[in-house]
Amino acid sequence: MAYNAVEMKDWQISEAAEKNMPTPEEWQEKLGLEKEEMLPMGRLAKLDFLKIMNRLKDRPDGKYIEVTAITPTPLGEGKSTTSCGLMEGLGMRGVNVGGALRQPSGGPTMNVKGTAAGGGNSLLIPMTEFSLGLTGDINDIMNAHNLAMVAMTSRMQHERNYNDEQLQRLTGMRRLDIDPTRVEMGWIIDYCAQALRNIVIGLGGRMDGFTMQSKFGIAVSSECMAILSIVRDLADLREKLNNITVAFDKSGKPVTTGDLEVGNAMTAWMRNTINPTLMCTAEYQPCMVHAGPFANIAVGQSSIIADRIGLKMFDYHVTESGFAADIGFEKFWNVKCRYSGLKPHVSVLTSTIRALKMHGGGPKVVPGIAMPEEYTKENLELVEKGCENMVHMINVIRKAGINPVVCVNRFYTDTDAEVAVVKKAAEAAGARCAESQHWMRGGEGSLEFADAVIDACNEKNEFKFLYPTEMKLRDRVDRIAREVY
Repeated sequence: MAYNAVEMKDWQISEAAEKNMPTPEEWQEKLGLEKEEMLPMGRLAKLDFLKIMNRLKDRPDGKYIEVTAITPTPLGEGKSTTSCGLMEGLGMRGVNVGGALRQPSGGPTMNVKGTAAGGGNSLLIPMTEFSLGLTGDINDIMNAHNLAMVAMTSRMQHERNYNDEQLQRLTGMRRLDIDPTRVEMGWIIDYCAQALRNIVIGLGGRMDGFTMQSKFGIAVSSECMAILSIVRDLADLREKLNNITVAFDKSGKPVTTGDLEVGNAMTAWMRNTINPTLMCTAEYQPCMVHAGPFANIAVGQSSIIADRIGLKMFDYHVTESGFAADIGFEKFWNVKCRYSGLKPHVSVLTSTIRALKMHGGGPKVVPGIAMPEEYTKENLELVEKGCENMVHMINVIRKAGINPVVCVNRFYTDTDAEVAVVKKAAEAAGARCAESQHWMRGGEGSLEFADAVIDACNEKNEFKFLYPTEMKLRDRVDRIAREVY
């Protein structure tokens, strides 16, 4: 039975749903897992990726469903909410379904946006753990990343303090001759800490580091996080962590984590991060949370590892890409799927009347400020004009050869006439379209949506990449700009 999403806040819905949330032991039985495949951590558990994949390696993969969106307002259009709602709708249809979502960063969580756990009856639980560090992956990534910075700054200090003979005798390492004006890497912390964006480090004496300009970034912007999302196993993680460019030397050659001999130690810090954390929706469909790179500056995907597990464990596996189809989906299509070798069956294009009105010329949407009247009352003209954005994103998905399904993530202020305009435009562009009221009604409100996705999964597609890997980087960027943006 759905909770009253209008009167109850998300944390209240989560708190109520958590009363009947399965324990790790119950999840083990529900999912048919072996005891050693579950790694309990309080009321949550990690899944032992290597053990599960080894046991299920010969099982056929399930249906692979990606969730993306039209260009969002600053408030977001509900990809996580839609992903959870789809799992709930499919679950209500009696199919074996699960998913994988990204772990949220502490920066947005403690800023204007707040948590990224979905909302209403389409919510990931337990919401508190999800929003506040979960099972420690981001902390492990921070330690691994900052260890590389410690190794680099220590090396610069030693190379300044000792000649080549002393350096070799004391450390057994060669001189790297790092250019302090060409250090690419910075430190990370998982907050929006503007005061740390530009800093000076190494003040003090000759044993206090190397004096130079430096910086902090947010933790999930780390290359370590992006790497976690695209590796296939622990060996792949180790290889990639040894090939991060940290800086350039004074002759312009890259200096890597491998050159600093720190990549293996970084892997040790991140050894547990390859195991996804198991959570669930408010209606108790299983959902893994794994990796959380941003889509605007990184790959914007939950992990290949979680998708590999999910496709073995579930008949329908739902994953999500960050931002809109021109950013997140494009990277899912041409980066993630290329690395994983997995082929999606369906891409869901999350759309809202609110965002379509904005694209149609509506007033600016500003977080923290009440919505202008255009967004709370019927305005068919704005919706119709804004559908151009949706149609463009449908065409991006179709360019990949994937079957698109437009989900109208319906708000309680939307009207039937506005939804009808969207359906007409989507179907004219060659996409299935279904409205969904998962926020208000949970799985019961997303049955039409779930049925459309099942139908699309059963239809053949001709998945293909936008460009070959042999194409020069500049030419790839040109093609993406012209054909996607």
